[in-house]
Amino acid sequence: MAQRLTVKDLLDQRGKHQFAMLRVETLAEAEAAEAAGIELLSVPAAMIFDRQFRDAAPTAFAFPGDNFYEIGDTADFLKWAFPLFKHGADGVYCSGSLQTVRALADHGIPVCGHVGLIPSKATWTGGFKAVGKTLDSAKLVYQQCKALADAGAFAVEIEVVPSEITAAIAEKTGLFLISMGAGSAGHAQYLFSDDVLGQNLGHVPRHAKRYADFAAEYARLQQMRIAAMADFAREVHDGAYPTPAHLVFCEANVVTDFRDWLEREA
Repeated sequence: MAQRLTVKDLLDQRGKHQFAMLRVETLAEAEAAEAAGIELLSVPAAMIFDRQFRDAAPTAFAFPGDNFYEIGDTADFLKWAFPLFKHGADGVYCSGSLQTVRALADHGIPVCGHVGLIPSKATWTGGFKAVGKTLDSAKLVYQQCKALADAGAFAVEIEVVPSEITAAIAEKTGLFLISMGAGSAGHAQYLFSDDVLGQNLGHVPRHAKRYADFAAEYARLQQMRIAAMADFAREVHDGAYPTPAHLVFCEANVVTDFRDWLEREA
C-alpha cells in the first residue's frame, strides 16, 4: 500500500507534480476519491473522528476545515485542532487571524491559510469575484501569502486569482499553493466533489468542471421512488398487498387453541 503523504512530500514536489484535491462530504466520496487517485482531501472535521475514514481513504492527505467564525478565536482554534491532529488529520485549514495561524504552527500543526477570494471575508475584496486583477489587489494577494508564510503556514488555498499572478507568486514563495480557479502554477488543483460530480443545483463557479451528472441521476431515482411508493400505496388501498407470499402462517390447531384461550381470558 502507498504511504500517506507528508508535509515534506508536498513541499518537495512543488513544481514537479500537480496534485489533485477535492472537498468531500461523505465516506462514500472519500473512498471514491482514494480509489481515483486524489491525493489531497478537504473534509468536515467530524469525518476525521470517524474510524471508518482512514479505512476509506488511508493514503489521502486530509485537511479538516471550517470558516473561522464557526470555530472562534485563537484559543478555540487550538482546542479544535489538537484532537483533529491526534486523530489523524494531516493539516488544518485556517481562515482565522495571523495570530491563530502562528499559534497553530508554533505547536507543530501544519496550517493551510487562504488568500485571494476568501468567501467568509469577501466583503473586504468587493464580493464574490476575482481578486488580483489590478496591481493593488495583486499586491494584496502576495502580501497575504508572505504574511501567512511568516506566521508559519506551509500552504495556502489561492482562490480565483489570475493565473499569471499565481505564477508570479509561485516563483517568490516557498508555500504550497492550492489553486481553486487560480491556474496551473498552483501546486495542487482543488475542486468540490459537488461540482465534479454534477450534483450542485446552485451556482456553478467559473473554475468548476462537471465530470458527471449526478443531479440528473438523482432526479431519475426520485421519479423511481415516487413510482414505487405510488404502486405500493395503490396495492394497499386496493387490497392487493399483502398476498399470502408476504405472510407467515401457523398450524390450524394452534389458531384454534389460541382462539379458545382468548375466549376464556376475555
